Amino acid sequence: MLQKKICLLGAFGVGKTSLVRRFVDTIFSDTYLTTVGVKIDKKLLTIGTEQMALILWDIAGEDEVSAVRVSYLRGAAGYLLVVDGTRPETLDTAVSIQARVGAEVGDVPFVVLLNKADLQEDWAIPQERIERLEAAGWAFRRTSAKTGMGVEETFQELAARLAR
Repeated sequence: MLQKKICLLGAFGVGKTSLVRRFVDTIFSDTYLTTVGVKIDKKLLTIGTEQMALILWDIAGEDEVSAVRVSYLRGAAGYLLVVDGTRPETLDTAVSIQARVGAEVGDVPFVVLLNKADLQEDWAIPQERIERLEAAGWAFRRTSAKTGMGVEETFQELAARLAR
């Protein structure tokens, strides 16, 4: 069985823990829980005919004061950058994180999750900004940990990329 380490990275409060809970346990809670350090979960998937265990490292949120501990990133096969679509500054944080992660773990697959898509009326990230990053090779997916929209598909997509 293949085992792949996936890190979830992003600013505080973007929904990393909620996305993992939705994917692993198919539940959502409005209660905000701050992750301290790292929380590790595991989910088994079938990719084609292969079994794959995703080892999900939900890493504490980042702001200008606290940065991702690079030791958590070692051995990562891929990562998910989580952005809160209602808070444009979380995309700035994701750009900063991506540059540091690339320097630490090299060119590994990643997907950017534009989370909180259920709050479309509060959306604040300009489409032009997303298009510029897509032109630079970034893959964006809209997700909602609350409704489940796009969550399973995005994790499956990244797993499929890692199985190649």
